[in-house]
Formats: sequence, C-alpha cells, structure tokens
Amino acid sequence: MAKQIHSMIRVLDEDRSLAFYDKAFGLKIADRLDFPEFTLIYLSNPETEFELELTVNKGRDTPYELGDGYGHLAVSVADLDKEHDRFSAEGMEPGKLVEFAPGGEKIARFFFVTDPDGYKIEVLERGGRFK
Repeated sequence: MAKQIHSMIRVLDEDRSLAFYDKAFGLKIADRLDFPEFTLIYLSNPETEFELELTVNKGRDTPYELGDGYGHLAVSVADLDKEHDRFSAEGMEPGKLVEFAPGGEKIARFFFVTDPDGYKIEVLERGGRFK
C-alpha cells in the first residue's frame, strides 16, 4: 500500500513562503537540501508526517504561472472559527466561511486562503471524513 509523504510546490521568495506557512499552519523546516540550481525545503508540524516541499529555483525573478490545472492543498483544524479569526487578525485574508450542505446534509465547513505565490489552501473543520 502506498503512503503519501509530501506534496511539492514551486515558490519565488523563500523567506516570504516560510513565514506564511509557519504563521498559517505552524509548518517548520524539517529538512533542507541545497543544490547549485535549486533548493528543496521540507516543511512539517507535529500533527502529521505529511510534508510540504517548497522548491526554490535559484536565479528566478518572475512569479510562476499556476495555469488552470492546479486545484488546492487542504489541511484540517479542530476549531475552524478560531482559525478563521486568527488568519484575519494576522492579515492573511481568508475567504468566507462556507458550510457545504448539498441536499441539506452538512458535509463540510471550510474556508480558503491563498499563499504568497497564489496557491489555494482549503482549511477544513475536522470531522467526518476530514480528520
């Protein structure tokens, strides 16, 4: 059986991205691999073994085009309202709180936030299939 271990995104400004992911999700550097043309930075927190890999291509000065194929990353939190308030207070401009209830049955509560490179991240309230 396969086990997911990380997802990779390309970022333009290492410091800006590290600050965002730390402030938003408490992700800290778990490992860093520096190569002549690029750097790989693995971020994690005590909640999960899954890591976010930031790839920083050296010498790049233009933002990445995300295209129309990227969807989003997702994280779960215990208290969605508290996190939404915290994101707002930190100036991270979270989207509106959404209760997803097709057919009247609540499936999920969530909001989206956008990182400095334009990647969308869904913040879901823990419960049901979103543990």
